[in-house]
Amino acid sequence: MFTYVMDDSLSLRMFREDDADEFFALTMANKEYLKKWLGWLENTKTVEDTRNNIKARLQGILETGGYPKSVAILYKGKIAGTIGFNDINRTSKRGNIGYWLASDYQGLGIMTKACKAFIDYGFTELGLNKIEITAAPENTKSRAIPERLGFTEEGRIRQAEWLYDHYVDHVLYGILKEEWQA
Repeated sequence: MFTYVMDDSLSLRMFREDDADEFFALTMANKEYLKKWLGWLENTKTVEDTRNNIKARLQGILETGGYPKSVAILYKGKIAGTIGFNDINRTSKRGNIGYWLASDYQGLGIMTKACKAFIDYGFTELGLNKIEITAAPENTKSRAIPERLGFTEEGRIRQAEWLYDHYVDHVLYGILKEEWQA
């Protein structure tokens, strides 16, 4: 089972089906906050929806040849959020990272550390050459992560995502393996 320990209080690990209750509760407690930036929340109404999401995440391991595409972020033993590759293009060796962190855990450096670890994982274990992160222009907290980690702002994707009743643009950030290793 994939587990990556960053320090005494922070680690990444594969989701398990028995995480469904805890992850659903965390998602629901942060639903209104997350709806501003994530378009899938209306599809999560029950613990069973979350359990099915976790099963799909586990199924994604087959797509990568045995490596998880997304994992739980654990802070002091509790699920604080998630990070993963929303898309991996094997031909181009490019992955797009997505993440969210519950509001109670923000401002502690958790997502920056988790993202750094997942970028290392993408380049070393998954053999990627480029990693991208996208975020809505107004999502300053999410945009701060790639900016802090040395990504290059590559452009703006107009009307990239439908969020319930409107489109939002995305700012695209990218980093190459050679830049990350430097």
